[in-house]
Amino acid sequence: MTLRPDTKCLCNVQEAVNYSDRAGGVDPSLLILHYTGMESGEAALDWLCGSESGVSCHYFVFEDGQIFQLVPESKRAWHAGQSSWQGEADINSHSIGIEIVNPGHDHGYSEFPPPQIGSLIKLCRDIIKRNAILPRHVLAHSDVAPARKQDPGEKFPWKKLHDNGIGLWVEPVGKAGNDREVLQKGNDGEAVAALQALMALYGYGVELTGNFDEMTHNCVIAFQRHFRPSKIDGIADSSTLATLDALVAELGRDIAALSV
Repeated sequence: MTLRPDTKCLCNVQEAVNYSDRAGGVDPSLLILHYTGMESGEAALDWLCGSESGVSCHYFVFEDGQIFQLVPESKRAWHAGQSSWQGEADINSHSIGIEIVNPGHDHGYSEFPPPQIGSLIKLCRDIIKRNAILPRHVLAHSDVAPARKQDPGEKFPWKKLHDNGIGLWVEPVGKAGNDREVLQKGNDGEAVAALQALMALYGYGVELTGNFDEMTHNCVIAFQRHFRPSKIDGIADSSTLATLDALVAELGRDIAALSV
């Protein structure tokens, strides 16, 4: 098939070969943001378009703001891998994936340049509008695959996207309620269960065991990387807990607004 851009943004085309039909013919309801994690954007684009990679994405954004579309939005790109959100494990069938050129943590993780973020904002706004994607469904790869992934990472400007109508965001809370129990790996009990319940309510794939296990630790890291990036250690300190409380409250307001 000849790939024609879905987006109204200025967009180049370089067709990938690794994609399939969306399971059950579902429409995309999630937008997943990645970084490329390779030393050059050109190498990453070639990799995502090549058959030997076993991966692909819908869109690709260079540092200078150039946008490429690789897979039609109607198709299932192979970008999320083993992942889950709100109990759904086939994230690829339910999402649109954007790869953002950045060397990532293994190759000298860097800030995302303004031209790149400017183009990304325009692209995200266009995708969200056409596909009716909710703010709470704009996610990091690390959110849906916390045991495996770190991207797009703690330097990604989530607040700037939110200020432009993209994604759910709350300001990180500093040290607050210092009498609250600090929770970390090895802890168990009601406080851990409450933490897990709040994280699962937002969408993280954490089981409600009451035990601060490895998966809970990974999910806390993913949450911190997205919403409280000043300290990423997997420990649910007072700042992390207060920021999570604020996020869940904002989630409630977002859901309530839809029912009005």
